[in-house]
Amino acid sequence: MVEILILILFCIAGGASGWLGVSLFPSNILEKFQSPNEAKIFLAVFTALTALVTGIFFQKLRKKLTQQIRTTPTDLLVSRSVGLILGLLVANLLLAPILLLPLPKEIFLAKPIAAVISNFFFGLLGYNLAEIHGRTFLRLLNPNSTEALLVAEGILTPACAKILDTSVIIDGRIKDLLSFGLIEGKVIVAQTVIEELQQLADSSNNEKRAKGRRGLKILTSLRESFKKRLVINSTKYEGPGTDEKLLKLTEDTGGMLITADYNLAQVAQVKELNNLNLSELVIALRPEVQPGEKLLLKIVREGKENSQGVGYLEDGTMVVVEGAKNLLGQRLDVIVTGALQTPSGRMVFGKLEKNPPTNKSDKTNASSN
Repeated sequence: MVEILILILFCIAGGASGWLGVSLFPSNILEKFQSPNEAKIFLAVFTALTALVTGIFFQKLRKKLTQQIRTTPTDLLVSRSVGLILGLLVANLLLAPILLLPLPKEIFLAKPIAAVISNFFFGLLGYNLAEIHGRTFLRLLNPNSTEALLVAEGILTPACAKILDTSVIIDGRIKDLLSFGLIEGKVIVAQTVIEELQQLADSSNNEKRAKGRRGLKILTSLRESFKKRLVINSTKYEGPGTDEKLLKLTEDTGGMLITADYNLAQVAQVKELNNLNLSELVIALRPEVQPGEKLLLKIVREGKENSQGVGYLEDGTMVVVEGAKNLLGQRLDVIVTGALQTPSGRMVFGKLEKNPPTNKSDKTNASSN
């Protein structure tokens, strides 16, 4: 909305400049129009369109520069800034004697031209020197920071901020992922997420109230464990819900959205935002089972088909076993026949061994008697 408003102001300013500046054009050009108003309208439309194109160009340039600044390490930005400042300082020191010289009126433009050229030349020279020899400057600032040097050389990329969704906080596994070092960088919790957790904790629904209190408890634990690494973002965004505000925060910060909400992750992918679906990560980390592999599985319920029984692996993967419908509660040797990956998880299919299945728990009890 703000960008559209800026473009409109560009158009208005451009149109007003053309309308009011028509008198500055040579008379031979104005004579080609039938009336002064026609000339004003033509110039106003032309300058308005020119201003619109200019506004679009500067908006894209601003986004590109902002993205480059966000992805550039802070240490490297400091070294480039220092190089630019030193270059401008040298330029102005050299300019001081020239500006004090009395020059004829015929060449009065020589001083401002020399100032512009020297500032541009020495400023660019200082920036380039810092760009090339920035690693030496970083080494002087912090000789023990190997990571800073690797980032400056482009071998490592700076860690982007991680933005937590409400669902991933309630889930609770984010704390273990942070503790094990699988997720690096700053961790951002938006104020809208805290407000949503508070609303859930104050809900009259027992299930929602339990989720809200669990989320607030986990958030408190994260604050105690990671201290300054956890950042509360109080920026207020306009939007119909928490998801929309989180997407805007992710876009503005250039960070990565971590969520357990499948739909929110899909929307983030459509908007080309960095995101990590925690459920997909857990599925990816599950051990693979190959066809022909033998499993010792307990049948806990009936399947959808007449002869099927269902059991679960230790990681929660569902295993559908043919011919195990009437063997509920028994631990059986199952041969894996295949696997199917679904949006909600992975499903494994198997069959019983050729030998008649026996209830191993019953055999143990019989032998003890």
